[in-house]
Amino acid sequence: YQRRVREAVVSTQSTGMQIPFVGFAPVETSEHMAALGVFGLCQIYAFVTYLQANMSTTNFNVLFRTVVTIALAAAGLTFGVATFLGKIAPWTGRFYSLLDPSYAKNNIPIIASVSEHQPTTWASFYFDLQLLVFMFPVGLYYCFRELTDANIFVILYSITSIYFAGVMVRLMLVLAPIMCIMSGIGISTTLAIYMKNIESETPAIPSSKSGKKKASDYPIKSEIATVIVTVVSIFLTTFVFHCTWVTSEAYSSPSIVLAARGHDGNRIIFDDFREAYNWLKFNTPENAKVMSWWDYGYQLTAMANRTIIVDNNTWNNTHISRVGQAMASPEDHSYTIMKELDVDYVLVIFGGMSGYSSDDINKFLWMIRIGGSTPEGEHIKESDYYSSTGEYKVDKDASKAMHNSLMYKMCYYRFGEIMTEQGKPTGYDRVRNQEIGNKDFELDVVEEAFTSEHWIVRIYKVKDLSNRGTV
Repeated sequence: YQRRVREAVVSTQSTGMQIPFVGFAPVETSEHMAALGVFGLCQIYAFVTYLQANMSTTNFNVLFRTVVTIALAAAGLTFGVATFLGKIAPWTGRFYSLLDPSYAKNNIPIIASVSEHQPTTWASFYFDLQLLVFMFPVGLYYCFRELTDANIFVILYSITSIYFAGVMVRLMLVLAPIMCIMSGIGISTTLAIYMKNIESETPAIPSSKSGKKKASDYPIKSEIATVIVTVVSIFLTTFVFHCTWVTSEAYSSPSIVLAARGHDGNRIIFDDFREAYNWLKFNTPENAKVMSWWDYGYQLTAMANRTIIVDNNTWNNTHISRVGQAMASPEDHSYTIMKELDVDYVLVIFGGMSGYSSDDINKFLWMIRIGGSTPEGEHIKESDYYSSTGEYKVDKDASKAMHNSLMYKMCYYRFGEIMTEQGKPTGYDRVRNQEIGNKDFELDVVEEAFTSEHWIVRIYKVKDLSNRGTV
């Protein structure tokens, strides 16, 4: 313990709570209890140190035992009562997922279905960090060589951040700052060591006892230092170019407008999303309700100005599960759910024509898992949507449940008439690389309202069927 450590903790805690987005979260959520405990321990230790310096040993021991007993009992009682009354929020599914990467997949499929919650691949580490991946261990080594308070802090920050970033790709944002710091330490220390060898080349000085050279002197020292400094400089230069390229290619393109290269090298623009949202905005009633998977909720609200059933901020697992059940069920069951949710239009994303891989067929398994995670969807079993060989297919070997699902029918309606590639049969899905198995079918409860230029966005209107079961 040092006074400056306490001052740093107090400053950070107090300043952080002034941020409106943070507010009282550090004292109301279970995830922050460890940090709050450190904050409290710093105050207690400082107070105990003050009392010890101003009281006799006997009086201090009596007071210390009494106060510690009462404080622990009061803290435990307060924490228990606050948790029971809901004043302290329990650990969230995301937090459990950080401690146990398999938790979300086994217990909360809606969290596991989000792409940014997936484990980070080695390719992603290198793509985002490049040179930093190799210089990070160097900086960590130099910090371990000199264990100061600052170095211990960055070591702990580094180890925890790289673990959490490996569990969840979105936490690359947490890892990036410390990777820069550690790599900077490694590069600057390396350059400082070898730059001195270039700046001044001193002759070998024999030792007074043994006549041997100093350990820092070795043959062609200046040449080796020059090579190392040159290599590091080249790496730094390529790192700048890499960062510029990654920023322009991966982080500067709007997700609404897609781009690809044709066989002749020309750039092809896919503006299907904006085209479809404009169609919804100008060709549907203002009070129309649109059902889609939750990924597109914000876009539909902002660009089409229409009410959606679920969006990116929907935490009601039952509500999202209901949408998943509608997509995974046969038409008659889906119609009942859509009427229950008061749906007017259904929007699906389909990439079989254009080769767009982030479509709803590739996300369909998550809809099935989330749809079957509630009691209302217990009839939906993931195994029913696999082929007899246990594969996820859309061709003739696909299961009956897959062929009859509303999602399959809305994506592949009229697709069996289309030739997508030369030399391939009609109805050839360019993403799954399969010829669809159910080509000749009609839709009973929905009708096609709009299909974008490249078939990426397809919109269907829910039919107003007459009451059934009446005499």
